[in-house]
Amino acid sequence: MDATSSNMSHPFCGIVPPHILDHLSRAQSSTISGRARRTLEHDALQRTRRRLTTVRGMSAPATARAGSDKPQRTIYDAEHKETLPGKKVRGETDEAGSDASVNRAFAGLGATFELYYKAYGRHSIDGAGLPLDATVHYGKDYDNAFWDGERMVFGDGDGELFRDFTTALDVIGHELTHGVTQYTANLEYLGQSGALNESISDVFGSLIKQYSLKQTADQADWLIGDGLLGPDVDKGTALRSMKAPGTAYDDDVLGKDPQPATMDGYVTTSQDNGGVHINSGIPNHAFYLVAVSLGGNAWERAGQLWYDVLTGGELAKDAQFADFAKLTIDAAKGRYGDHGEEHEALVKAWSQVGVTNNQGH
Repeated sequence: MDATSSNMSHPFCGIVPPHILDHLSRAQSSTISGRARRTLEHDALQRTRRRLTTVRGMSAPATARAGSDKPQRTIYDAEHKETLPGKKVRGETDEAGSDASVNRAFAGLGATFELYYKAYGRHSIDGAGLPLDATVHYGKDYDNAFWDGERMVFGDGDGELFRDFTTALDVIGHELTHGVTQYTANLEYLGQSGALNESISDVFGSLIKQYSLKQTADQADWLIGDGLLGPDVDKGTALRSMKAPGTAYDDDVLGKDPQPATMDGYVTTSQDNGGVHINSGIPNHAFYLVAVSLGGNAWERAGQLWYDVLTGGELAKDAQFADFAKLTIDAAKGRYGDHGEEHEALVKAWSQVGVTNNQGH
């Protein structure tokens, strides 16, 4: 069931979590701390704007409402300013130009559209052919990328700690999936429902990368933002690891990855909307366990079940981890039968991360 424009929430969802930026804002280097503070201040302003702005219904053109089987992409260049959308630099029928950021953003929007359409029959983010817009070269040394409720926005990074944010396909898929969630379950961006919101974006961001690379579950790296960290990060591979939450980085500058893999490590905090970027490691790890247990292409059975729950109309806006777990188990029963391989994998995975136990049977 898709949310209507009158009741959709549009949280500001940046790919770099606040706990990393907060840690960087206290760095000894005034250059690093200054950049991080500016990014934090910008992100806080964006959050305020999202709360205060009246939600406008985002509707696709009438021609797309029939269900376009091709994306309608437009890329803009902010030219290092913070005015959106910026100057239009590429439309759907335009040839690739010399700007690598524009080309990567264009390709990333297309890869995201392709996974949702070919694997799940979904026509763009809203299910009805919504045009996909993105802005590149946003701000100066801006260390983030975000979905603002209407478009993808990419910073160039600072070139030292973070590279250009168009370089990671899973980051693009992650942010656009916030749009899918916005149009479907519309999960509240707070506490466990907010962590589910983040986790669902990680799940499908990873699946979009796996689909593009034609990787099976055992071939995938299960990293979010691999290749995004810059040359000055000595001990870090990505922003998050779904395979081993808490191990993505342990760096003098970035700090240590705080994500737990199980409920034993659940973090209670007032920061980051109740730790949405931290506790998302728990449902992330559950998905990883299901996917590798089932084997093959993770977007097929495991991804199908997550998609069924996200779009099925029964996932409450304030759903907790246990609610989501139950719905995935029910979805497995409905799609694949009681006590089948899929059902058993789900029960075991949620139990391993401490969300449900054998009562899931």
